[in-house]
Amino acid sequence: MLMAHERAKKGKMSRYEVLDFEFNLENYIVNLVEKIRNNQYRLGQYREFKIYEPKERIIKALPYIDRVVHQWYIHEFIKPYIVSKLIKDTYACFDGRGTHKAVAMVQKYMRIMKRENKEYYILKMDIKKFFYNIDHEILMNILIKYIKDKKLLAFTALMIFNDNEKIGIPIGNYTSQYFANIYLNELDQFIKHEFKIKYYVRYMDDFVLLVKDKETAKVVYDKIKLFLENKLKLSLNHKSRYYPSALGVNFCGYRIWSTHRLVRTRCKQKIKKKIKNWDKLNKEGKLDRKHIVLSFNSWLGHVKHANSYNLVKKIKRKLLL
Repeated sequence: MLMAHERAKKGKMSRYEVLDFEFNLENYIVNLVEKIRNNQYRLGQYREFKIYEPKERIIKALPYIDRVVHQWYIHEFIKPYIVSKLIKDTYACFDGRGTHKAVAMVQKYMRIMKRENKEYYILKMDIKKFFYNIDHEILMNILIKYIKDKKLLAFTALMIFNDNEKIGIPIGNYTSQYFANIYLNELDQFIKHEFKIKYYVRYMDDFVLLVKDKETAKVVYDKIKLFLENKLKLSLNHKSRYYPSALGVNFCGYRIWSTHRLVRTRCKQKIKKKIKNWDKLNKEGKLDRKHIVLSFNSWLGHVKHANSYNLVKKIKRKLLL
């Protein structure tokens, strides 16, 4: 539990509730452990707020003490006993994976597929309002397949059914990203066992499949659509489709072909909008240069994984760097 607190507090030490927990650390930890042992622990009240980047979403945040419990639960039980059983081609929120490795693997698979079948097809699919549509009963039944300990099952039920809702898991919870991955592992297994597809990559609810021709793509698309609706009560986003490989694929913030990668238009627009705002702040004498360096370096870290030499040169000219 102490280790869970150390992980949960990273980057949040300026917040009052984190400082309070740190100041009264022994009392908080002892009380938490006793409550969990005696089946008296209950989750606190959510605080709701909206974010608007990359799109509008409702975020639910629990009190800090509950976030410590989430860290403990995931690291002690979910990661060692369930995450290790998931397929290697799912890349969200797992140690040693992430967006850049997912993008690199898609491109690697595209190069292999092009050698095997020059005119192959791409299925680019994602799920409509995924987190908001996860069914609690289905999620619990999936977890029952992995967890046999009755006390742990009861605690898992507390994590899932705590808000009296039957559908949807909070985006802000640390548990949610792992529950979501475990939920879609059912899809991963279906794709691997039903179609024996080797070239498949998933990043949370965004996934790419490479198949030999249009007819195969149509069959796979229709069967995946039915599986999601019937087994997981999910539906595909209207942007999900299949098309010839020459068009490349938009995935995890990049436009990918077998020969090269580009950053998406939205990424370019975002940095241009920031530069415009920085110019305005500079004229008003309110510019925080340290913030600009951090923000620009973050953007640079993203675009360096694409063929972006000319773009970076152009943006640097605008910044006069």
